[in-house]
Amino acid sequence: MNGRYGRVVDHPLREVKTSDPLDPDDDPSTATVSDMERNAQRLGRALVVVVDDRVAQSEQEDTTGPLVTELLEEAGFIVDGSVAVAGETVEIRNALNTAVIGGVDMVITVGGTGVSPRDVTPDATSGVLDRPVPGIAEALRASGLAAGAVDAGVSRGLVGVSGSTLVVNLAGSRAAIRDGMATLTPLVTHVIEQLSGIDGI
Repeated sequence: MNGRYGRVVDHPLREVKTSDPLDPDDDPSTATVSDMERNAQRLGRALVVVVDDRVAQSEQEDTTGPLVTELLEEAGFIVDGSVAVAGETVEIRNALNTAVIGGVDMVITVGGTGVSPRDVTPDATSGVLDRPVPGIAEALRASGLAAGAVDAGVSRGLVGVSGSTLVVNLAGSRAAIRDGMATLTPLVTHVIEQLSGIDGI
C-alpha cells in the first residue's frame, strides 16, 4: 500500500503484554494508561523508514521495520508507521522530508549506511539536516562495534535535527538495530525535550 511517506509496510497486530500485577489497591488499567500517556507525552511520535530495494518492491518481507517499531513503542513512542523505500537518494530524501513536514518527533532510517555504491542513506540524509548531532552517531558506532555488530561499527550513518525532528540512521542488521536502540533511547529523551522546549532551553 502506498502512503504519503512511501510504500507503507503492513504488519499484523502484535499481542499486547500487560505489566506485572500492581498493588491490589491500585487500578491496573488506570496505571497502565497513565504510564503510556506520560511516555507518549515525553517522547512523542516516530516514523520508521526502511531502505531496502527488495522490500520496497514487495519482493521480500520486511523484518526490520517491525523490530524498530516494537523497540520504539517499548521506549514510549507513538509510531506513525513503517514505510519502505528503494536505496535511491531522491526516495530517501522525500520520505525524510515528508516525515519532517508531518511533524514527527523522530524518524529512524534502517539500512543503506555502509560503503557499497547502493548505500546512500547518509548522503540523502545530509541534504535534509539543519544541524548534525555527531556525538550520537559516534555513540551508535562505538556501541555497535563493542557489541559485535560490524555493520554498525563501520556505518556512515548520520544523526541530526531537521526542523524540530530528530533524524537517525541505523545500520540494517538486527544486532545493530537492537544495540542502536538501546544506546539511542536515553539520549533521544534529552534531545526531544530540548527541541520541544520542555526543559526550558
